[in-house]
Amino acid sequence: MSKEEIHLYLERARQDLQAVEINIQNGLYHVAVSRAYYAMFYAATAILKSQGIERGKHSGIISAFGEYFVKPRLIEVEYAKMLTHAFDSRNDGDYDVSFVVSKELAEAEFKDARRFVNRIEQYFHQGKEQ
Repeated sequence: MSKEEIHLYLERARQDLQAVEINIQNGLYHVAVSRAYYAMFYAATAILKSQGIERGKHSGIISAFGEYFVKPRLIEVEYAKMLTHAFDSRNDGDYDVSFVVSKELAEAEFKDARRFVNRIEQYFHQGKEQ
């Protein structure tokens, strides 16, 4: 994957972070949680693709992130936990209409998404990608 494509994934992650904030302000907490997950998803996809790793499913992205970046200690384990939690929260909010996404959950996912995207960007700024 080209550096331009990686940049586009990271830009999409940043745009989704902006969408999270707007949706929280407007009380659309389930949408905010979904966008928080997608911000992390796009950042995780960028880091994986920087190493030529591609997966077709969300579960594959999460698994590969752990295998190729957390297990070898390139990224701290807490970030894999954030990604998994955000995936679960997004699934609950998107697919279980009886699940009520609270403002507190949306804000917590927003905080994690910001940290996650920042950590992936830090990885790239440290020049660790090939």
